[in-house]
Amino acid sequence: MEVRFSKMPFAYLEPVVREIQNSEQTQEWKLPDGMPDIGRILSAWGQAILRGKEWRSDGISASAGMMVWVLYAPEDGSAEQCLETWIPFQMRWELPENTPEGTFRVRCLTRFVDARMVSARKIMVRAGMAALAEAFSRADAETYLPDKVPGDIQLLHSSYPVRLPKEAGEKAFLLEEDLTLPDSAPVPEKLAYYRLNPVLTDKKVLSSKVVFRGSGEVHVLYCSTQGQLHSWDFSLPFSQFAELEQEHGTDAQADIQLMPTSLELERDETGRLHLKCGIAAQFVITDKLPLELVEDAYSPTQELTMQTQMLELPVVLDTRRETVYGEQSLPGAGNVVADAGFTPDFPRQRRVEQGVELETPGSVQVLYYGEDGSLQGASSRWEGKQHVPADENSRILAVPMQMAEPQAMLGDGTITVKTELPLEVTASARQEFPMVTGLVTGEERKQDPNRPSLILRRSGEDRLWDIAKTSNSTVEAIRKANGLQEEPLPNQMLLIPVG
Repeated sequence: MEVRFSKMPFAYLEPVVREIQNSEQTQEWKLPDGMPDIGRILSAWGQAILRGKEWRSDGISASAGMMVWVLYAPEDGSAEQCLETWIPFQMRWELPENTPEGTFRVRCLTRFVDARMVSARKIMVRAGMAALAEAFSRADAETYLPDKVPGDIQLLHSSYPVRLPKEAGEKAFLLEEDLTLPDSAPVPEKLAYYRLNPVLTDKKVLSSKVVFRGSGEVHVLYCSTQGQLHSWDFSLPFSQFAELEQEHGTDAQADIQLMPTSLELERDETGRLHLKCGIAAQFVITDKLPLELVEDAYSPTQELTMQTQMLELPVVLDTRRETVYGEQSLPGAGNVVADAGFTPDFPRQRRVEQGVELETPGSVQVLYYGEDGSLQGASSRWEGKQHVPADENSRILAVPMQMAEPQAMLGDGTITVKTELPLEVTASARQEFPMVTGLVTGEERKQDPNRPSLILRRSGEDRLWDIAKTSNSTVEAIRKANGLQEEPLPNQMLLIPVG
């Protein structure tokens, strides 16, 4: 007789690409007519911008770019000058064959910006960008549960509350606001550079919506009418929501990455600043799914044939925030720090005992006024380390999040820069779950008249289920005979009723 099983279908997102790609571009600039000759390069900065994304049959691509600023001291000793340009980047990742169309997100980071003199009228800039692409396609799976089961068939039911990616999407929005300096702040004469760090402070999934709040943290370096460089920070709050394609439970969580898509800062004749920027909130929704499975079956009284299948799923094990603390000393004797910045890269990973060590490289930049009053620039590479507990089968994804502005302090011939870099760390794994998909009963077993109806056995590492199956008994009978509520203790003597 065949025992019928009903299929219980469900959908999830299958990760098909999760890869970091590094790219470098080199560009030469000629000074515009009217700008003074270059004496020395002071500093260079970059702001990564994501322009667009495209999913094709054989791969995914992203068009991005970097806003680049270079500050130099003129040869004639006049006020510092700043050049601004745009360097385009194109990224592409291959998809596995026959991947159905899905959705993906891209996180871009400025790895470095280096500038050097080619001549008194020409600068060469080398810029590096890192981009993390995460692509998902819709997948369907099913579990099997029996309809009607004869009383003599024993089933091993198991329940696994697994967290799976369920939905991904994007919400684009704009921030536009006048940046008001306090009355005590010097009036801007010209802009040196500016950067935007979108910061997420709260996120929540409410059934068919994802709501999130945060701020656009804007850092501006400008030259005042008195000829001095000054930096200022502004915070632009935002509150947004996005409609989801399906309803999710109370255990649903949102993983949101904010990426600038445009950035403009204008200064009018009076020195007022007006900011306009675009931000893409790229989200992945995960939710808990209670997998109800029949993992094994047997019958003490008749032959039983099982059809089995392995269910493989991309399970999210854990998501948490880690902070890498850094301190870097640079040589420099000065009176005032004009600006400090830190540029992080995606962490490298190294498997160590009981986990993964994250090695996060980055660079520190400082502008300061020396003891003679001249503007000086200093930079240094930096690397922070953080240990993350993880088993050997889990995969770790660490993404640098928006950080606070670094703190720079002048000392005796040194400049000390302290940073705090938050990392969003996600552990995931491909887990397999055995399940019974069908049962067919056969002939009744003939009982051995010489076999005792009760045997004595010492428990070991086997579960009650394994003991009952090999002894031709049942879990319920063993528990009743020994007064057990849970699994037996190691080396506990058990009475095993057998049929």
